[in-house]
Amino acid sequence: MKKLSLLIVLALVALTSCNDGPKNEKPSTERSEESKSKIAAMKLAQDNHSFSRPNDAVVTHLAWDAKVDFETKVISGTAHFDIDNKSKGNKIIFDTRDLDIQAVMLDDQTPSSWELGPEKEFMGQALVVEITPETKKVSITYASSPDAGALLWVEGEKPFLFTQSQAILARTWIPCQDSPGVRYTYEADVQVREDLMALMSASNPTEKSADGKYHFEMKQAIPSYLMALAVGDIEYRSMGPNTAVYATPDLIEAAAWEFAETEDMLVAAEALYGDYVWDRYDLLILPAAFPFGGMENPRLTFATPTIIAGDRSLTSLVAHELAHSWSGNLVTNSTWDDFWLNEGFTVYFEQRIMEAVYGRDISEMLAQLSYQGLVKEVDEIMDKNPNDTHLKLHLKDRDPDDGMSAIAYDKGYFFLRMLEENVGRSTFDAFLKDYFTSNAFSVMDTEQFVAHLKAKLLDETAYTALRIDDWIYGAGLPENCPTVGSDRLVKVDEAIQKWTSGEQSSKDLPWNDWMYQERYRFLTNLPSEGVDEKMLKELDEEYGITETGNNEVLFAWLEQSILHQYQPAYPQLRSFLTSVGRRKFLTPLYRAMLETEQRDMAMSIYEEARPAYHSVATGTMDELLSWSESE
Repeated sequence: MKKLSLLIVLALVALTSCNDGPKNEKPSTERSEESKSKIAAMKLAQDNHSFSRPNDAVVTHLAWDAKVDFETKVISGTAHFDIDNKSKGNKIIFDTRDLDIQAVMLDDQTPSSWELGPEKEFMGQALVVEITPETKKVSITYASSPDAGALLWVEGEKPFLFTQSQAILARTWIPCQDSPGVRYTYEADVQVREDLMALMSASNPTEKSADGKYHFEMKQAIPSYLMALAVGDIEYRSMGPNTAVYATPDLIEAAAWEFAETEDMLVAAEALYGDYVWDRYDLLILPAAFPFGGMENPRLTFATPTIIAGDRSLTSLVAHELAHSWSGNLVTNSTWDDFWLNEGFTVYFEQRIMEAVYGRDISEMLAQLSYQGLVKEVDEIMDKNPNDTHLKLHLKDRDPDDGMSAIAYDKGYFFLRMLEENVGRSTFDAFLKDYFTSNAFSVMDTEQFVAHLKAKLLDETAYTALRIDDWIYGAGLPENCPTVGSDRLVKVDEAIQKWTSGEQSSKDLPWNDWMYQERYRFLTNLPSEGVDEKMLKELDEEYGITETGNNEVLFAWLEQSILHQYQPAYPQLRSFLTSVGRRKFLTPLYRAMLETEQRDMAMSIYEEARPAYHSVATGTMDELLSWSESE
């Protein structure tokens, strides 16, 4: 990708009146009080994925004392919650799943009566604690299970632990009110092995402590799904006044180089939609078993190492997670039915950051690839459950993970792009900046957003003309979906036609001149007919695609290798699937093996790989492959 030009940097600096990074008009303590006052005034929606009743009694602050034990694969400790007993009732309810609850105390360590409710699939159990109208604090002593859904214990001489709390897995390692609508501040004291470093979605150390003890503070209120912990042999590298990267020693130098432009992205984001309010924006590169590309934990994005390509070509993921600092972390979906309010806004913001930093040419290629994936996924979902193509979802009695599809991300993005194209960019930018500012540290549901849209941007005539209800509550893609154009990808499509028809040989393709997006487009758009194993062999021999260091390109190549049974790539396929746990890659590759009647290979690879995958990945793969432990 091209470098950020000096002119762009100067322009962004001028826009933000900021020479050294984010401008924080309010100190953290003042922002914390502001967020607390907003939270206290909020009436929360009923969350079908939480047992808690926060409108009756809600947590406001967590002081967590914990010990991480790699031998037993258990986190044990005490969660001290400050609470607001709004209704002056006699109970408060927490979410738990597979936790060993050992004791519950109130205020001055008075023992409390408590009980666990019946277990519900994927939701766990309600922890019902008896309190008094005057109770101010509840302390829960507990231990997690070695099989806790949020945790992955990566074995080795220097072991690694990381959490993945979204959507409702925080309850598997901390008893909490596990709803995106419930926000609280927190502090933590964590004991780990002396040779390891602990990090959280909070203020973080820059070097290992001598005794393995770490203290953390998060002064801005966050929901439980943004609670995060990682422990490992980790090093720190600064990338700018407000940005840094953490990684294991073998990856730290490559990561620091790969993400060196993160500070530029932060400046660009502030220029678009206002101050960054989380003080720092750092990255942690996790083991390859991490099931997602990234997770937007405040102050510390968790990221997959598969985006380290050696050429900074995959940094749009960083732009995406950074954008979540506004859309999601600052203004949060009220329940998981409103997930598009987190992700659609974030994809739109991501594209605007990429355009500001790298140019419209790059952002439009990314948008066209998103559209390509969206159309494919809409077609697949329409055959199974058309309602799941609505932006507003209905996930009651279902795992909220079911809503994490391209619909929330890319249909949401194209909806917002449609608004921008119809009202004008400057008008839409003013609307979004006001949206983030006026709703900071608040929750938002779809109906509230519609009301906000009508009050601030569209009158009834425009609302109807732009088919807003069709976008939000209707199936599929409305006819007024924006058209994305990229001359560079048009030329790639022409090259596909010429190559598959025999008009152009493999060696005459401009592969070495193409950027990642163009290579990805070429591979993902190859037709099912007209391409054979011999053609793939010629392509591979010419450009060494099986050995590429770009994991997005490698994924697309391996999928084509499966579909056309190009067996020279199969050793790399096994190596890839047994070392990478990113669900975005796993699902299409295993599915392709099933579709091409290569189930034996799929099961053989999965049996080897499964123990190293996170539960988020195995949950999806087990269903896809009809896996059972007896196989």
